[in-house]
Amino acid sequence: MTSLYFEEAEIGDRRKAGPYLVSKDEIIRFAKQYDPRPFHVDEEAAARSVFGGLSASGAHTFAIFISLTSKLQPPLRVLAGMGWDELRLPNAVRPGDELDLESIVLEKRESRSNPDRGILRDQIRLRNQRGETVLQCFSNILVARRPDAKASA
Repeated sequence: MTSLYFEEAEIGDRRKAGPYLVSKDEIIRFAKQYDPRPFHVDEEAAARSVFGGLSASGAHTFAIFISLTSKLQPPLRVLAGMGWDELRLPNAVRPGDELDLESIVLEKRESRSNPDRGILRDQIRLRNQRGETVLQCFSNILVARRPDAKASA
């Protein structure tokens, strides 16, 4: 499928990616390198934690979200991510979870400084197989405009 230009994105459009299967080994491996807290790397310590079991770190959950953004369908001609607002992690990610990403276009505007691009604001939800949200935020992305559209701007 060809990636879409800014002009082809409409408010309310939904794009999806997934599933992404999270393994126990991946949780432990990621945490050992980036967030070596006991409830991310040790099953016994995790069982005694507020999580009541092994859980992925927030950084790992965010990394999975970023990985899935490149697989969103239909794809957009994304030039760059511009940031994330109101990032929340309302539920833990557990070994064996299958995560799906949904992105909904909330706003769009042409760039004031660069006529060859536009800005989309999306609502993001990463959910597990039970439909529980494990990550939510608003994403701001820079998207290429159609070459003939920028000439008329």
